[in-house]
Amino acid sequence: MRKKIVAGNWKMNKTHSEAIELVSGIVDSSYDKSVQLILVPPSIYAAEIEEITSDGDISVGVQNSSQFESGAYTGELSASMIKSIGAQYVLVGHSERREYFNETNEMLSKKVNQLLLNDLIPIFCCGEVLEEREKENHFNLIKDQLNEGLFHLDSTQILNCVIAYEPVWAIGTGVTASSSQAQEMHQFIRGLLVVKYGNEIAEKISILYGGSCKPSNAKELFSNPDVDGGLIGGASLVSTDFIAIANSF
Repeated sequence: MRKKIVAGNWKMNKTHSEAIELVSGIVDSSYDKSVQLILVPPSIYAAEIEEITSDGDISVGVQNSSQFESGAYTGELSASMIKSIGAQYVLVGHSERREYFNETNEMLSKKVNQLLLNDLIPIFCCGEVLEEREKENHFNLIKDQLNEGLFHLDSTQILNCVIAYEPVWAIGTGVTASSSQAQEMHQFIRGLLVVKYGNEIAEKISILYGGSCKPSNAKELFSNPDVDGGLIGGASLVSTDFIAIANSF
């Protein structure tokens, strides 16, 4: 059975005191323990949050990592550094990183390699902007992002990855892909996995939906057979909303 996952990407939000308050609210909440909760705060808080959550079932991730092993790359975080603080997950290729920091599929493939060498789990993000969807090029775009950024991995390596589909036109806009749109793309992605790795492996990989998922629509989205959870943005900044989403399966 595929793992059900709800990951909260805090992006560039929360002061230190606000971050600790948010984590405390999540830790003290009641939620379905069959769901893997992942907190993805700004990296400067990750080590402390890992300590706070270490006794429970909540995992910690970071929002970005370097494609380089080490060296003179000011401001970057290596996979080994991330591993050393106890984090387990790393976002790779979030749409904002692609857009604002010009991250290419080739660069992302190198980041994935570094993470796997350090026993970290990449959450590989893929998604299309509105223009690509309106031109009906969204399937080709997603296929290219996966082929060039992730599908260089072998069958053993891909099992240590999570995929997140994020329709860029639905991130932070309040617009959400319909349940059928989400399922259509998730089914397409799983189909690509089947072609590349076979049905048995494809059925083991969690594919998350990221795009204005909130308590009011999470249950409908998660009811789809190929939607295994969510990569949550704004709603992850409120503990009650985040937990409500986790309890929506």
